[in-house]
Amino acid sequence: MERPAGSAGQTVAVDVTASLAADVDVEVLFGVVEDLGTYPGWLDIVTRAEPVDAVDGEDAAWSVDLRGQVGPLRRSKRLRMVRTVCERPTAVCFERRELDGRRHSEWVLGAELFTEPGAAPELRMRLHYGGSLWIPLLDRLLADEIERSRPRLVQYVSGRQR
Repeated sequence: MERPAGSAGQTVAVDVTASLAADVDVEVLFGVVEDLGTYPGWLDIVTRAEPVDAVDGEDAAWSVDLRGQVGPLRRSKRLRMVRTVCERPTAVCFERRELDGRRHSEWVLGAELFTEPGAAPELRMRLHYGGSLWIPLLDRLLADEIERSRPRLVQYVSGRQR
């Protein structure tokens, strides 16, 4: 994880990239990562992702609940995420777009699929958070969740291939 140093209260961007190579059907894998509604099935920090009405020409939108806990420290966040890019079956991107007229921290989640003949497809996902409420303990929580989610994602996709 990359995180520039900053003083208290200063906006410090968090950028996390994770990859997975798995022998699964590319179309099925893309179908899973392009729909935030599937994320609670394989990514524990996403506890809820429900479709909501898209507005002003948006492709699709979800209300997403994120939650993490380390010992007694518990954090949760509700975001309205909109799919801003969908290039089947290679790229998808979601961005935070709230409708309350206020400024909010930037959240961007992107996924790219790479395929080469004779090789397992590779999924690369990138999460960007541009706010100031990130604490170092959350780095460990997110890293652990990424490791746990890899086999769950493969199992989830495999179950949809049948």
